[in-house]
Amino acid sequence: MVKRLNFMGVIARVFMWSFLLGLAVIVLYPLLWMALNGFKTNAELFGNPFALPVDWSFENYQKAWNRGVSDYLTTSVLVTVTSTIATVFISAWAAYGLTRVEIPFGKTVTALILGGLMLTPTVALVPLVKMFQAMGLYNTFWALLILYTAFRVPFTTFLIRAYMVDLPHEVDEAAKMDGASRWTTFWRIILPMCKPIITSTVMLQILFAWNEYLFAMVFTSGSGVQTLPVGLTSLMSKHGTDYPVVFAGMVIAAIPVVLLFIFGQRYIVKGLADGVGK
Repeated sequence: MVKRLNFMGVIARVFMWSFLLGLAVIVLYPLLWMALNGFKTNAELFGNPFALPVDWSFENYQKAWNRGVSDYLTTSVLVTVTSTIATVFISAWAAYGLTRVEIPFGKTVTALILGGLMLTPTVALVPLVKMFQAMGLYNTFWALLILYTAFRVPFTTFLIRAYMVDLPHEVDEAAKMDGASRWTTFWRIILPMCKPIITSTVMLQILFAWNEYLFAMVFTSGSGVQTLPVGLTSLMSKHGTDYPVVFAGMVIAAIPVVLLFIFGQRYIVKGLADGVGK
């Protein structure tokens, strides 16, 4: 009986690892195929798209970089960093006020903030375009910063609030007795205690801002303010027949997100499990 159970356990482990290996191949193979084809010429690509490159030259990557990817990358980095800082800071401050401070109509304010989760971006596109045009913000960096922050604050506040609500209130009382202000308590005590969920929300916001397409397409029309997703679409329309250059541009755009996911996935899972799972 014991031998049979051990055999079944071995079979289960083999099946699990086989499944995970197959899943890894499904996820990684398209990225590897795209990266390898970025080294080929058009003739090589159409001749045998699954073969290794004959000449491992970075010429296509250099062409993609010089044809606008460098500008798109700079804009994406700038928008992603600033929107992440703004979103996480505003959301953490809001979560602190909703969980640690007695405010009038606190539950109503919480409901209104979380109600933003139900607002679909596509529904608000037309009025937002008109409003941003009237304010002179259309086709500017500030348009993307405002949109990426405003539409992510409800979700980020929800995550941080779920973590913050279970922190002991004795910490606030002890800080108050020591003469600490609300700001000092938030910045030096509560925020460091929320490090796992803060790390998770930072990474989730980075992934959102880096890959977001709808707002970037609608609210930017000039090459100077286009992010990578929109810029790559423009690259494809201009150099659609030069597929290796397009693949090279896609690889450049994917590298930062892939690295972030590889090195930060455990922090994302841990933070979400500690926060929403409470």
